[in-house]
Amino acid sequence: MDLNKYANFKLELKDKVLTATINRPEALNSIDNPTEKALISILQDGAMDDSFNVLVITGAGRAFSAGGDIGFMQKVIDNPELFDTSVAKRTVFSLIDFPKPIIAKVNGHAIGLGATIALFCDIIYASSEAKFGDPHVNVGFAAGDGGCIIWPQLIGFNRAKEYLLTGDLIPAAEAERIGLINHCVAPGELDAVVDAMAQRLAKGATQSINYTKQAANIGLKIVADAVMDASIAYEKLTNSTADHQEAVTAFLAKRKPVFTGK
Repeated sequence: MDLNKYANFKLELKDKVLTATINRPEALNSIDNPTEKALISILQDGAMDDSFNVLVITGAGRAFSAGGDIGFMQKVIDNPELFDTSVAKRTVFSLIDFPKPIIAKVNGHAIGLGATIALFCDIIYASSEAKFGDPHVNVGFAAGDGGCIIWPQLIGFNRAKEYLLTGDLIPAAEAERIGLINHCVAPGELDAVVDAMAQRLAKGATQSINYTKQAANIGLKIVADAVMDASIAYEKLTNSTADHQEAVTAFLAKRKPVFTGK
């Protein structure tokens, strides 16, 4: 892999661990189309790269990822042909199918698509200052990019629906308590704790670790196959609603949206 070719990512390879840092700190690492496509390429290229055994995904600055890029949302409203349903699908399945362990190092808030990326990782460590949420509904969108797949698998249907239907954010300590993530740690300890697990896995029996991960993900892939096309189709439908336009307009104007159900 050419570590310098992936848009909006900083890649570092050390001791058989590849760390991929979403590198848009000025935008709280929001995921626009080039960034999402770069993540897909990292996962697809990395699956065939023998130079590392473990992938760590994190964010630069004070956020893991604030989710979808609001400015890009307006472009998609104005040009619906830009709504590419295949990108979100490839992101989810590239994460599921990645043959090596992925650790999410959630240094700050993981919201929307940012939460989806983190929660599809195999082991999730978060700073105690981080929060998780999937507030698609708060921008007038159906939760189409994977949240309806992974949240129910981690915390059960009723609890997942409460958070998906409200968009409420969950502090990392509560996310750990309900099983949404593996570990909540003090901010100053996050790097060391993640490094220790990454090295443990990287120096382990890699074939058995990889095959165990792949077997464990079979059930998750079956669910994703059943849910992904419908959820992203619903999100595309809501792209043309008045409520979605109102949410984007309100966000850019720094005011609360007024929804009409249309």
